[in-house]
Amino acid sequence: MTSAGVIQSRFQGWVVLGAAFVIITLSIGTLFTLGVFLTPIEASMGWGRSSIGGIGLLNWIVMGLGSFVAGHLSDRFGTRIVVLGGGALLGLGLVLSSQVGALWQFYLTFGVMVGAGVSAFYVPLTVTAMKWFETRRAMAAAIVSAGNGFGILVLSPLSRWLITAFDWRGAFLVLGDLAWLIVIPTALALKSPPAPGDRSSEGAAVGSPTSPARGPVAEVSAEQVWRSRPFWAIALTHFACCAAHSGPIFHLVAHAIDQGVATMPAATLLGFSGLSSIFGRIATGMVADRFGAKRTLLAALALQALVVFLYLFPRDLETLSALTLVFGVAYGAAMPLYPVVTREYFGERVMGRAYGGVFFISCIGMGLGSYAGGAIYDALGSYQWLFLASAAIGAMAVLVAVTLRAPVVAQTRPA
Repeated sequence: MTSAGVIQSRFQGWVVLGAAFVIITLSIGTLFTLGVFLTPIEASMGWGRSSIGGIGLLNWIVMGLGSFVAGHLSDRFGTRIVVLGGGALLGLGLVLSSQVGALWQFYLTFGVMVGAGVSAFYVPLTVTAMKWFETRRAMAAAIVSAGNGFGILVLSPLSRWLITAFDWRGAFLVLGDLAWLIVIPTALALKSPPAPGDRSSEGAAVGSPTSPARGPVAEVSAEQVWRSRPFWAIALTHFACCAAHSGPIFHLVAHAIDQGVATMPAATLLGFSGLSSIFGRIATGMVADRFGAKRTLLAALALQALVVFLYLFPRDLETLSALTLVFGVAYGAAMPLYPVVTREYFGERVMGRAYGGVFFISCIGMGLGSYAGGAIYDALGSYQWLFLASAAIGAMAVLVAVTLRAPVVAQTRPA
């Protein structure tokens, strides 16, 4: 590849990475705003928090199943077509959510349609970005993952403002229109990287030309992936990690309001967690590239379990804000590492299917956490047992992650 071709390839990689960040910002950010809609919908429709939390559970199960399918389809047909379809479905689900009159309708529109739409994004976009950045995979995965935090930061207060201005129905309508206007055009910028044979060197993909390339992991079939111990160790760690932080994230706004915090500052708390999670995600990408993904993951999981436990104590806005900033760093630091670890163990050829399976199992944890928080509140009138249970599950994530052994790496031939 000529020098001009290498520069063009690097530029295209950054374009793809930027497009992935924007799409994740809007889509995952919208998914997490359900926590902001919780108390307005409860007051308007009379539905209990466990019922609305059940929508979150369905949301994440559908998203997990869809991510598994999306990973397979992106491996076969490319990421752009998968993301375009997801953008159309996401916008439709949000627009129809503004018109619901019964709980089952909300389960269908937000639980199924929005979940299915969002499922088309995270796995395919993460895998594609990592292929463009061969020598900086953790960094690429971290930037894509940072879209989660930025989406929470921007869309949480935006949703609260839209609810105040137009009520919750109008807010859903605006968010649906934004999904169509932003996701679909941005998806057109997505492009697959050059085939390995078309690269003159590791530098032909985006990354540092002087960075040493790691040896390729021995490629395996999808069936071997799903039967292997490392797959289940990664998947169960991801499951426990998500189950530990999803309940506190989903119910953070409602918990703050219960403590006497006003609605807009309470929604801003969720934005704080998204802001600090960006720093956690980006920092963990740089740290993992230097010190290894497993060590970095263990540190992030331990911090997350501790911070969730500390949520038992604060009652005022200032203390909640400080703790939430640390909480965002903790859960943000863990999230970009799972695709990196998956890639290290199973290689690029089945990456979409392997990480799709891991992500599906993690989504069950996300859904269970949000549902359990509502069920606990409806039963006990408090979130205290949610924080205790979440901290214990977070500690379990650390223990499972410890069992991961170093991946088998094939020997490389000198160039």
